[in-house]
Amino acid sequence: MEKKEDRRVVRSKEALKQALLNLMARKEYEAISITEIVELANYNRGTFYSHYGNKDDLLDDIIAELIRELLASFRAPYENEDVFIISELTAKSVMIFEHVHLNANVYTTLLRSNVIANLREKMFLALKQISMDELVHVDNGINPELLAIYSIHALLGLIFHWVEGGFKYAPSYMQEQLIMIINWRPSEARTNRKK
Repeated sequence: MEKKEDRRVVRSKEALKQALLNLMARKEYEAISITEIVELANYNRGTFYSHYGNKDDLLDDIIAELIRELLASFRAPYENEDVFIISELTAKSVMIFEHVHLNANVYTTLLRSNVIANLREKMFLALKQISMDELVHVDNGINPELLAIYSIHALLGLIFHWVEGGFKYAPSYMQEQLIMIINWRPSEARTNRKK
């Protein structure tokens, strides 16, 4: 059984995370000091070091929590299914855009900072891993790893385009569009080249 963390520990960690994110919204990550983090969080350096070795550990904790929630939202459509029929996937069952929208401030702050490459890579690797481990496709001659790479890059491309655009569309619209994209099988495309 997993041991429950002390409420004071949870509170202090949450305050430190929020302080770092607030500072990252105003300045470059590299320019942020631990002193600034603890002062904004209203804690002391001893409290910081009782939880984290350095500010990179604090950032990793923020990203790890975000990715845990991201993976839960990714799994939502199939977590209680023995066979996941993709063609029957409904827009309402897609929860990943709800997760991103719920954490809009965190994603926006991380996106605008110079740590975004780290976040993108960790999100990609986590989603690729569960896609390959948990979703076994019928053998159709397509390399499963290449299929996972293609699918996850496409999904993350949509997500980050949406975040970069300031959440121009509602999560429900993004869910509907994703379902349409997944089910769209074009057989031809008209060219628009001048002759």
